[in-house]
Amino acid sequence: MEVRPYKAAKITAREPVMEGADMRVTVLTLAESECIPWHYHSHITDSFVCLEGPMVVETRAPRAEYVLEPGERCEVPPMVAHYVHGLDDGAFKFLIVQGVGVYDNIPVGGRP
Repeated sequence: MEVRPYKAAKITAREPVMEGADMRVTVLTLAESECIPWHYHSHITDSFVCLEGPMVVETRAPRAEYVLEPGERCEVPPMVAHYVHGLDDGAFKFLIVQGVGVYDNIPVGGRP
């Protein structure tokens, strides 16, 4: 696998829903072939809710693949690398709930 430096993902739309002292909720819309590249957070849990899809959340250590249809959800705890994309590189939209505080995206390499 080619290792590339982490760059912020190109995302078609970001819609903040709410942000408080310790929680953030955002709706993200990704067009065909857009993705959130492999990364992990040292202190933040990501909770995903598919709004339009299907979408895929892949993780490493433990290795898992969650294919989410609208209304389905999954959670990725801190220190677990994850990659988010549309099924067959299709467009998708999801709600993400995250903690606020130390928020770091640490790259773990390029797209598989």
